[in-house]
Amino acid sequence: MIFMITVGFVYNLKKNEQKPADTYLEWDDLETIKAIEGALSYNCRVISIDAGDDLLRKLGEVKDKIDILFNITEGGKGSWREAIVPIIAEELDIPYLGSDPATMVLCLNKQRTKEILSFHNIKTPQFRVFTEIPKITDGKQISLQFPLVVKPAGEGSSKGIKNSSLVMDFKQCQNEIARIIQEYKQAALVEEFISGREFTVAVLGNDPDIMALPLVEIDFTSLPEGAARLYSYEAKWVWDVPENPLDIFQCPAKVESALAKRIRKTAINAYKVLGCRDWCRVDVRLDEEGNPYILELNPIPGILPKPEQNSCFPKAARAGGWNYTMLINIVLKIACRRIGVKYEYDKKTADNIA
Repeated sequence: MIFMITVGFVYNLKKNEQKPADTYLEWDDLETIKAIEGALSYNCRVISIDAGDDLLRKLGEVKDKIDILFNITEGGKGSWREAIVPIIAEELDIPYLGSDPATMVLCLNKQRTKEILSFHNIKTPQFRVFTEIPKITDGKQISLQFPLVVKPAGEGSSKGIKNSSLVMDFKQCQNEIARIIQEYKQAALVEEFISGREFTVAVLGNDPDIMALPLVEIDFTSLPEGAARLYSYEAKWVWDVPENPLDIFQCPAKVESALAKRIRKTAINAYKVLGCRDWCRVDVRLDEEGNPYILELNPIPGILPKPEQNSCFPKAARAGGWNYTMLINIVLKIACRRIGVKYEYDKKTADNIA
């Protein structure tokens, strides 16, 4: 085999000690890391880098040996954590796959994401952010319409979003704000609940060549009786497990073409205004009139390899005719095209990605 480029694959390996249980929720397990290594090794030389201790030294040692970094690190603490690899890569002048530090920080900060979307007239649920536990005596302190969803202002992977996060009154809202502030040591974002269908959109590419893979719809009727219509921590990590997967996703989603086009267009517009590059998962919910609202953007999408793991980005790729190896290499090719590194992979499919 001829190795066309050398890829530095940088990741966070999930730890076993989890205090609380979702501490390392966003990190990847060994099975996922090995699957990505295998997919990259199909056509590249791979240097794998655990983004644990001394990351600056590790990347400095490989900077002259690699053509591009394939980054899936979520980082450890702080609102900038997903930007740590892009920041170091920028400083060391290492080309890398994915969005730049500014976009990483903005997308993790749900408040700033929603402010930017609103400025660009892209619908997102009305919201408020609380840094202190409010004394709620009437609706004036909330100024939003119930029901509401309460979530951490700076987390992903449904971290902190519990079945109890959908609140119907002031007292429930106060309790959930208190839980977020006390458990996660960060602000609580409170937003109006959008009651319609929910979709995930896998977006790839860079201007002017940006595309969306087949839509994934979340079917909340498959959740246990009485569960909130949210893709919560319980729905994602407790009730839906590989050994007993929920039939929670429909992909491609059964949606009429005009509406599907609106959902894709909204997701791609959000991708553009937030400055996303190469790939991103965009979560969308419809109101009762079928208007798409952006919930959040995930510029480091989850890519669990097995179909029974119900990982949305690979699920959308499979519906589009790509297996896991193809998905990883097509995203790599998109990034290489952006930075000017020549990389060829499976001409019959990869040349038609954009």
